[in-house]
Amino acid sequence: MATALTALFAPGTIGKMALANRLIMAPMGTNYSTWNGIVTDRLVDYYAERARGGVSLVTVGFSHVHPTGQTSPYSMGVHDDALIPGLRRLTDAIHAGGAKASIQIAHGGRRCSSAITGAQLLAPSALSCVGGEMPRELSLEEIQTVIAWFVHAARRVREAGYDAVTLHLANGYLLQSFLSPYSNRRSDLYGGSVEARARLPMEIVEGMRRELGSEMPIIVRLSVDDFLEGGATLTEGRRTAQLLESAGADAIDVTAGLPETMYIIGPPMAMPKGFLVSHARAIKDSVRIPVAVVGRINDPVLAEQILREGHADFIALGRPLLADPDFANKARDGRLEDICPCIACNEGCFQRLYSQLDVSCVVNPRVGREAMFPDAPAPRAKQVLVVGGGPGGMMAALTAAARGHRVVLCERGPRLGGQLLMGDVPPHKEEIRALREYLVGQIAKSGVETRLDTTVTRELVESIGAEAVIVATGARPLACTVPAIDACIVSAWDLLSGRATAGAMTLVIGGGEVGCELAEYLAAQGREVVIVELLSSVLNGTEPRARTLLLRRLRELGVQVLTQSRVIEVRVAVVTYERAGLKHRIQGIDTVVAALGSAAESELGDALAESAGVQVIGDCVKPRRILEAIREGYDTAYAL
Repeated sequence: MATALTALFAPGTIGKMALANRLIMAPMGTNYSTWNGIVTDRLVDYYAERARGGVSLVTVGFSHVHPTGQTSPYSMGVHDDALIPGLRRLTDAIHAGGAKASIQIAHGGRRCSSAITGAQLLAPSALSCVGGEMPRELSLEEIQTVIAWFVHAARRVREAGYDAVTLHLANGYLLQSFLSPYSNRRSDLYGGSVEARARLPMEIVEGMRRELGSEMPIIVRLSVDDFLEGGATLTEGRRTAQLLESAGADAIDVTAGLPETMYIIGPPMAMPKGFLVSHARAIKDSVRIPVAVVGRINDPVLAEQILREGHADFIALGRPLLADPDFANKARDGRLEDICPCIACNEGCFQRLYSQLDVSCVVNPRVGREAMFPDAPAPRAKQVLVVGGGPGGMMAALTAAARGHRVVLCERGPRLGGQLLMGDVPPHKEEIRALREYLVGQIAKSGVETRLDTTVTRELVESIGAEAVIVATGARPLACTVPAIDACIVSAWDLLSGRATAGAMTLVIGGGEVGCELAEYLAAQGREVVIVELLSSVLNGTEPRARTLLLRRLRELGVQVLTQSRVIEVRVAVVTYERAGLKHRIQGIDTVVAALGSAAESELGDALAESAGVQVIGDCVKPRRILEAIREGYDTAYAL
């Protein structure tokens, strides 16, 4: 190892709670509970695996203090004494895994839905979230009731055996809505100045401290900057942290953002790693209690640097522990190359969570299914052939090898990676490269026999003696049917793979994710780029946070976007398109690129379909995303 992770694995304390190292699991919702907030076996298995992974503290995610604050039909509850036995089951499992336990108590406020809570939403002021319902303003009497909800929830947390309690003052939920001048328009003693807006959280901390005594630490997860005009600033965040410290908080867990700046709450891969570190340092310089920081920290070396330079006292890991629950153990043992990287795609976690679905992970198909897929050998070792070296094929090969099978992986190209080899070319897609390098590195260590530049035929299958064949041949770009007269239309795949080059002025047919990322890639090189999209908007189906930032970058780069338009003819230096029944021409185009999606590469699968032991996965069944390819590769190989 180039850097000894001595700071990362030094012991630490929060209040009177001793922690073995400086890595803590950040609170994240899962939707693994029952409809009324009861702990399930699935939830216990999920947290137990992360406790065994080596972090010093596991924080159980969003747990509502009252049914009016429930954000999902399947969110955790701490609103009733009847829930305590289930909460204790969870505590016991975390302790058995070697970690201390905390639980995040919260109320969803204006981010709730009356379809779930059965009541009108509650907030400091009558201001809805973007696309949400209108809440009603809490009265002074009701605010006292809210304080009681949180204090009673803290008591239940203590009775369930937790080592600490975490108060949720972030993400646009009820208590942060009081802190932010954007959402708090009150003119009474709970609105106006920073001190007035912090009054309710302070009263809750004070009430919790009286209930819990001095032994049990209170951690506050605090949004210290709304990143929004008219919202709370970092200067106000610093003052709020000081007020919370004076009220009895034992640590500040620094985060940021509102629902209106959701790309801050769930930062996509385009956000810089550790982008909140300077915010954490500002808070640390303002208080005497420990400070934790979260936000795109998926690299132990970066985490070590943050601690050594004094920017924070603890590193909070959220999505990286979905990607690899053994992050801490591997870092401690110096096996950094074996840490499966979180690629900050948000597709399995945030996007599913906010769609009221259970959380999964693009790169880790075992998330939430730990008991279904124990780490155990297959009943009988088989000879397995995997065809296709993309993410689905590589995951199938790795899973089969880990189960004890003898595996041959064949790839018709010169390199493993499939579409990942193109996916990591555009700007801000470095995490795709990290995933490809991780998978290729694990293949090299796994004992899988890899054959590159190999086209698989029925004869090859027979010569290998394969008892099981997993076909993962992926997809190919859809052909463009636009008439090209004395001109050439190249595919986006050709440009991204380096088989073709673009001129000074490029027109991209198709405003999906591939087309827009290609446009950014070319525009960042100084080329003039036009996107023509048939639908009324671009980037349809792209993860919302990534979409917001990519659209912003396209505007900043001057990319011209023509929606509800159809290219009808391509000639040398001239492209004709139609919009609303009118024809238009664009002059000076020297490169036309088709980014129209993909079609299944199904020929081999079809040819072998009737053979025993052949299974087809991933894009060669139906073009989709990395999540489906990796999960199907894992599930299929595990079942062999």
